[in-house]
Amino acid sequence: MAAPAISLADPPSGLEEAYNILLTPPALKFISDIASHFDQRVEQLLNERILKKAHLDETRGLPDFSPETSHIRAGSWKVDPVPRRLRNRHLDLGDVSPANTTHFSLALQSCAQGIQTDFDDGHCPTWQTQLGGMFNIYKAVHGTLYNKMPSIEMLPVLMLRPRAWNMVEHNMLVNGKEVPGPIFDFGLLMFHTAKILHAKESGPFFYLSKLEGYKEARLWNDIFVFAEQKLGLRVGTIKATVLIENVFAAFEMHEILYELRTHSAGLNCGIWDYSASFINKLGNRPEFVLPDRSKYVNMQRHFLKSYMALTIKTCHGRGCHATGGMSATLLPQTQGSEYDRLMDGACKAKLVEILAGADGFMVYDVRLLKPMQQLFEMYAPSANQYHVLRPDVKVTRDDLLMMPSGGVTLAGLKHNIAVAVLFIESWLKGQGHFFYKGAIEDSATAEISRSQVWQWIRHRARLEDNNQLITFSLVKTLCLLFLDRQLQDNHNYGTTEQRKRLLMAAEMFRQLVTKSVFPEFITTYLSLANSFRVSPWHASKL
Repeated sequence: MAAPAISLADPPSGLEEAYNILLTPPALKFISDIASHFDQRVEQLLNERILKKAHLDETRGLPDFSPETSHIRAGSWKVDPVPRRLRNRHLDLGDVSPANTTHFSLALQSCAQGIQTDFDDGHCPTWQTQLGGMFNIYKAVHGTLYNKMPSIEMLPVLMLRPRAWNMVEHNMLVNGKEVPGPIFDFGLLMFHTAKILHAKESGPFFYLSKLEGYKEARLWNDIFVFAEQKLGLRVGTIKATVLIENVFAAFEMHEILYELRTHSAGLNCGIWDYSASFINKLGNRPEFVLPDRSKYVNMQRHFLKSYMALTIKTCHGRGCHATGGMSATLLPQTQGSEYDRLMDGACKAKLVEILAGADGFMVYDVRLLKPMQQLFEMYAPSANQYHVLRPDVKVTRDDLLMMPSGGVTLAGLKHNIAVAVLFIESWLKGQGHFFYKGAIEDSATAEISRSQVWQWIRHRARLEDNNQLITFSLVKTLCLLFLDRQLQDNHNYGTTEQRKRLLMAAEMFRQLVTKSVFPEFITTYLSLANSFRVSPWHASKL
């Protein structure tokens, strides 16, 4: 078989060193070997997603537990034990884009158990940020990221999070096709860090985003085995936590763990991507209109409470970790009543998850680490809660699909518009997350925000405040008012370029919420619609 033909974009300005160190001929061959070996299966995965969604639309069917895999759910198997450094998963710092050197360095110096080193929800994958983020991980693993940096085994573990399957790497072609984003990220991270991390008992550990079922877990497992064998690592060296961010995946938790049982580090619950997946898969139906997330969607609602309880029961029954989502709270710079209110609210919300049996969760703000760790010391002091088996939990299909009651508030509609527009603007700047009204916002919150606005317009929802119909005209008016306030009150729009970027973001939001066919992922839409991120090309490096 002929060697894969590789084409690569030029190095971004200022990142020539990173480009030359990372994108060596052996590293590129490693990535291309994975890409070419699994190319057909990746295409099949993406096609099966489309077909499954079309079948649901045509038949008006519903997701359910499959009788074909009932023997897996009924079996007595367990996943393999995790290494020593993954036994305590109490606190990960979430949305840590390694392209932000300052934030990444501070995370490494924190008291967190782990760092969600993120190329997905909290990261914008420009050529600059991909190579810059990869190079920062390379330097962290090699102990050169900052002065007097301890060896990697003395720091929080890196929970490396490649892009999800909906994303591609525009800047590398193998046999004339763009490389899937997750294969580029995974391959480069593995090639340059896996052996060192393994020797230091610190990896390689991963988060896997947006899987839609066990067949996708099987694909990842086969990629893991392929990479381990190529690098001379023992099969099972890689450990991965799957984020259950899709309604289909919620019905296949046992099967996902079974496929990854030699590589599993458990499952994680992500509230906003999971909630948005209902609109993604079932949003054409009026019975699945999701009410105002600001007021009616939280982990105490039946469908999310059931999903969390099922995750805990499933994972603990199989001998692995069940972790919760991220506290997006961002505390004020100075202490006071507002600081105390936000701290108290964040701790109360996460205590509910601890008492339910969760083994850990994520926070964004470093200042939340110690208070959250104190909660674990008080209520769940052991390294994990595998002993909490939740025999009380009897979750049915109806439990997982029960939409919360409630309507739409004007404040909630305005908040969704603001978050979606500001996220798009952030992406146009090459940033994957931003701060807004005391919280961190990323692609997950942007996804649920723009999805809800699309759904409310489509199904002619009404405002609780005055029974006003939610139309595009209303959304447009509220969006214009938001833009006026931003341009008048915010010092970030002092230049013509900054103002144009905000207006462009608003126009892209308008396109998203008026599409007749729902765009499945906001990040795919933004990535494919904006070729400005792609660098000039030259001949293959090989």
